[in-house]
Amino acid sequence: MQDPIYLDYNATTPIDPEVEAAMRPYLNTYFGNPSSRYKFGIDTRKAVELARSQVAALIGASPGEIVFTSGGSESDNHALKGAAFALRHKGNHIIVSTIEHPAILEVCTWLQKQGFQISFLPVDSKGMVELDKLENLITPQTILISVMHANNEVGTIQPIAGLSAIAHRYNILFHTDAAQSAGKIKIDVNDLGVDLLTLAGHKLYAPKGIGALYIRTGVVLDNLIHGAGQEHNLRAGTENILEIVGFGKAAEIANRDLSKNQEHQKVMRNLLYDELAGKIPNMHLHTDLDLSLPNTLSVAFKGIPADTLLSNLPGLAASAGAACHPAGVTSSHVLVAMGVHTEYAMGTIRLSTGKYSTEEEMKSAATLLSEAYNSIVLPQKSPEVQPSGDKIKLTQFTHGLGCACKMQPADLEKVLRKLPQTTDPNVLVGNSSADDAAVYLVNPEQAIVQTLDFFTPIVDDPYDFGAIAAANALSDIYAMGAKPLFALNIVAFPVQRLPLGVLEQILLGAADKATEAGISIIGGHSIDDTEPKFGMCVTGLVHPEKAWKNIGAQTGDVLILTKPLGTGIISTAVKSGLADENAAAEACFWMKQLNRKASQVFLNFQVNACTDITGFGLAGHLSEMIRGSEVNAEISFAALPFMNHVKELAFAGAIPGGTYKNLDFYKEWIKWEALLSETEKLMFCDAQTSGGLLVAVPEKQAVPALQELKLQGIDNAVIIGRITQKGNGFIHVV
Repeated sequence: MQDPIYLDYNATTPIDPEVEAAMRPYLNTYFGNPSSRYKFGIDTRKAVELARSQVAALIGASPGEIVFTSGGSESDNHALKGAAFALRHKGNHIIVSTIEHPAILEVCTWLQKQGFQISFLPVDSKGMVELDKLENLITPQTILISVMHANNEVGTIQPIAGLSAIAHRYNILFHTDAAQSAGKIKIDVNDLGVDLLTLAGHKLYAPKGIGALYIRTGVVLDNLIHGAGQEHNLRAGTENILEIVGFGKAAEIANRDLSKNQEHQKVMRNLLYDELAGKIPNMHLHTDLDLSLPNTLSVAFKGIPADTLLSNLPGLAASAGAACHPAGVTSSHVLVAMGVHTEYAMGTIRLSTGKYSTEEEMKSAATLLSEAYNSIVLPQKSPEVQPSGDKIKLTQFTHGLGCACKMQPADLEKVLRKLPQTTDPNVLVGNSSADDAAVYLVNPEQAIVQTLDFFTPIVDDPYDFGAIAAANALSDIYAMGAKPLFALNIVAFPVQRLPLGVLEQILLGAADKATEAGISIIGGHSIDDTEPKFGMCVTGLVHPEKAWKNIGAQTGDVLILTKPLGTGIISTAVKSGLADENAAAEACFWMKQLNRKASQVFLNFQVNACTDITGFGLAGHLSEMIRGSEVNAEISFAALPFMNHVKELAFAGAIPGGTYKNLDFYKEWIKWEALLSETEKLMFCDAQTSGGLLVAVPEKQAVPALQELKLQGIDNAVIIGRITQKGNGFIHVV
């Protein structure tokens, strides 16, 4: 398969062959510690100082003003924290722009907790800071101003010289993050008038993991890293010789070829823009190209989520917003600061050219983008075959994943609280509880159970997706202790993007799972949509006095979970290419398993509360259970059953946006054991699809229930905790 066209040079750049050649001897031949006073150390010391001179020359600084760091984020941290604490005796006020990189904004959040005051300099609709508003923000306590040289998302170049002049008029230090501009446009620290400047090697064809902080002579910072006296006693730690050499060579090349590369990238970007504008007339450009980085193009497509568009573009590598943000579909803070309407912000794509970009690539990229755009917005006949001939990967046609794309719990609760409560006496379970199904009394012996579930693909295979969606919908019936009777399909399908054969496979998967459950699918409803979605409305039957609810747990109850956790993390890892086939197959296996046998087992025991674990994860559904039951619970993290590789994939960053939302919303209800890591907390809160049943039973019935579950082949059912006392719904995870 041919590599996609690379248009994400603002995210990172490949290593220049000249840089690679310069680094190679330092892999083995020159390995000495630069602090050593014999030949091996002297050789590497010379290499470090040559690189320091090369980096200094790129920005018009003196070599002694360059401190090597691990990258742009460390440089930003050192600049802000170092200046803040070194100058705390003078004041505690810092000003930054509203469009800074998270390496600045997150530091500011931390500094606020340390007693510093932060003010934000606004930008206009083109992403340019409003120069005349800076002086209004300055107070006698202001000690530092930080405004990035050029924005990483939209490319706007800021008037740094004017800003620094205002700062110095008030004797205030000025820092700029030039990680994105270095090597693309000319930088001279004296012309800019900055006191501190951040550089990142991997943005200018050097390796990742190396950067620098320019510190003007006379500026004093507190150290960020303490230890021995490396980097003129400003940054402890044995120098990363290999990458420092590479960074130095990359800086030399960037300086040498600046005019040529700047013009080439500009020509490529303008060509790409002209080609796109000719093919997609209603495309929106966020910035003034003449005032932006020569390689950066930020465009928006109204009403089409950028992730949906890019997922339809396997032949193109580009970013939907900034590359450093965690998972989750939210508007970029930069576009929000610019006042961009949500419809455009969510449809924004950043395209960034580089010195290796070609005219042919720009024309091909424009064609690919316009074809993907038109396939979504323009009605056309459903394709009979996949154009590439490759097997369809369903998760690439959606920006969300399964139940992880549910609304945020906080937003949902806010809406539900405002809805009128039912007064129909025949409604046994309705919108007054957090149950996923409704129960309606038909006669003294029968009650109807009704549930509805609907979500986006969580696996690539269409048949498996249909089976999982069906199992997920049926799970709500089983969680009420009911027997399913029949189901209706609910379909949203992009007929202009996917062959109808894909829909046929989805429906077959659901039909086979319904057959396994002993029911028929007798109809349904479908709409055309930009991405595939599928679910079912299931009707069941239960005795009115035997319907389980997700409330009613009692003090002393034991909590049993019948399926392992981790489907959200594994599915995200599969979509991003981090998970192997075995991990994907394991998650798919468990999601396709019906909760029928588990439900039938518990019919023989006293169930005080029951729920199934889906989008809001174990944390969310347990929280709903114990808050509604007015009790507290203790959960043993070590007892939780996770699928293989979940922890490794979570540490690798395969966390769905819904999991982050769950952790944020339910944190006020959870007390964590001090030894649990942030990753383990996310695992506990992972958004699930077609998870197991969570059942509260009296302690004396727990072991017999587990034994019966094992006899029915449900070997993964385990006790994960217990109800400890009456309370307000707090969970203690130990």
